[in-house]
Amino acid sequence: MQSHSPATPFGRRSLTLAHVASQMVATERPPEKIVHKWKIFHAICTARPRLGVSERSLSVLNALLTFHPETALTGEDDLIVFPSNHQLSRRAHGMPASTLRRHLAVLVDAGLIVRRDSPNGKRYARKDDAGEIVLAFGFDLSPLVVRSEEFENLAADIEAEARALKLVRERITLCRRDIAKMIATGIEEGVPTRRVGQGGPADWQEVHAAFRAMVAQIPRTATRQELEPIADELSQLADDVLNLLETHIKSKNPSANESHSERHIQNSNTDASTDLEPRLRKGRAARAEPKPQPSRVAEGSYPLGMVLSACPDIVDYAKGGISNWRDFFATAAVVRSSLGISPSAWEEAQTVLGEMQAAVVVACILQRGTAIRSAGGYLRGLTRKAEAGEFSLGPILMSQINTRLHEKRTA
Repeated sequence: MQSHSPATPFGRRSLTLAHVASQMVATERPPEKIVHKWKIFHAICTARPRLGVSERSLSVLNALLTFHPETALTGEDDLIVFPSNHQLSRRAHGMPASTLRRHLAVLVDAGLIVRRDSPNGKRYARKDDAGEIVLAFGFDLSPLVVRSEEFENLAADIEAEARALKLVRERITLCRRDIAKMIATGIEEGVPTRRVGQGGPADWQEVHAAFRAMVAQIPRTATRQELEPIADELSQLADDVLNLLETHIKSKNPSANESHSERHIQNSNTDASTDLEPRLRKGRAARAEPKPQPSRVAEGSYPLGMVLSACPDIVDYAKGGISNWRDFFATAAVVRSSLGISPSAWEEAQTVLGEMQAAVVVACILQRGTAIRSAGGYLRGLTRKAEAGEFSLGPILMSQINTRLHEKRTA
């Protein structure tokens, strides 16, 4: 076993106090200590930002570790590896010699390895008659054993910080989603507001402006310390907006609200209703007694091609096109959100109309564009008519197809 006295580097490389300190550390490894070289390498990879080394430098360290025959690094063994630059370059995936020397210097400066240079700068080992190595010149891996706890603690700290950052980002994402949808519900349902956090009157546009101002504070790349205050502000705003909705629910009679909403929908959407339902008004006057609620139309009753021909605009909202009903339903859910239809109105429509009919109606509403002033109110109106047995999907689709044909002829 060779002596580990401080050694100066070969050639023009200078000796620094940091190098001397690393060599001192290498002599302090307890004989009984054993570490798994790949586990400690994994910890070093995780702790890389704190150690000041790059990924390329760690690929060189990985190559050096492969030259040590044992998986365990102990305090008793000689941990010097002595590959030539050619051998080391091959195991470092063909890294050029000049780049290899630069990254070896980075590992030495970071105290991860210690350079043990021979008199001529070559790396080699001398063996005795029994074939045992008595003197080796190359790179000493002893610091990995001595500093193993330090590397593991650094890795644990970084992983804990990464988890905390992920949690605060998830918290911000959830708050943004909740606030946006609650504001949309408040606007759709006509919930009266108070200035959030204060006592004066306000409108939902001001609430939305406050929300956007908070979101604008989020940096593209931010630390946990920068994001936590923003997360707290968004959480408080979410609580305030939720309180507005809950207060409105508690202060109103649900049955009275339904009657008022239905009258409002019927009065405000008369023109749009006439456009989409040309045949329903004729049969309404001849109805002498309430009709039983019609059974839902099966999903295959209307070909998908017919629906897309009547409402082609919905295809623009599909991620990869619409080739089946499943794609159509997923796209209709996206359109529902963009039209400002509240989740409650959408869920009620699916329950009463069925998933296919509700999705087709949403596609028709999208196709009509500005002709329908309140998409959510119109959908609720159709849902009420379906409950009363006054809804039929066929006339709506035929009206849309006729409108499309007329537009083509006059184009």
